[in-house]
Amino acid sequence: MSVQTLYTAATGMQALETKLDVIANNMANINTTAFKRDRANFEDLFYRQIRLPGALNTDGTRTPTGIEVGLGVRVGGTQSDFEQGAFQTTENPLDIAIEGQGFFQVQGPNSQILYSRAGNFGINADNEMVIGSATTGYRIEPSISIPQEATGIVISPDGNVQYSTNDSPDLQSAGFIQIATFVNPDGLVKLGDNLYRQTEASGQPQQGNPGDPGFGQLRQGFLEASNVEPVNELIDLITTQRAFELNSQVVQAGDQIMQIVANIRR
Repeated sequence: MSVQTLYTAATGMQALETKLDVIANNMANINTTAFKRDRANFEDLFYRQIRLPGALNTDGTRTPTGIEVGLGVRVGGTQSDFEQGAFQTTENPLDIAIEGQGFFQVQGPNSQILYSRAGNFGINADNEMVIGSATTGYRIEPSISIPQEATGIVISPDGNVQYSTNDSPDLQSAGFIQIATFVNPDGLVKLGDNLYRQTEASGQPQQGNPGDPGFGQLRQGFLEASNVEPVNELIDLITTQRAFELNSQVVQAGDQIMQIVANIRR
């Protein structure tokens, strides 16, 4: 029994260590544009059934309760919180935040479509809008080109990208930004660099124009901040640390019991 105690408490320590890793990643990304915090979901493991509830006693009665001993815990999965982050004013005309549901679409390696909530766009050497830096960024999909002579850029809430030049102060359309939504955004794979990739779990992307029913609208000159709440993460960190310490004490108690049993046998 004491050996099982060690194994059971060890599963708790292992699961809590994973939760600590998740919390550490959340806190590390407090300032990451459009970062969505994660949480670790726990689930109990198998149970050792010593006596089932409702078992027949020797006198013909049924037991109201059974004897079931759990064998520990594990992390059932990590879940992202896609709650809207706060808006940060940048006054950069190529910074765009999505207010509501949706992801920007960009063309990744091998023409693969990737998705992002981060709207820190730039212009590459081919005058195309790209996400991230101008040298390594991925092109927005569908492609939008802004001429080098453009002196002003206006992006409307419905995704219409317009520009003006010194020779033509009237606004000219460069294209429309489309966004995508998913039935299960938790099913997206996180690739780093604020990028996601669709999977069978996420479902197929539903593409639409910003502001359409079920799609968020765009806000030019803003970036969406991380939705990590430092105070909540700190509280979660403290409770997780205390739970880890309690499980370590269970391991110590189980080890002491085994030592007592070994001394008795001598």
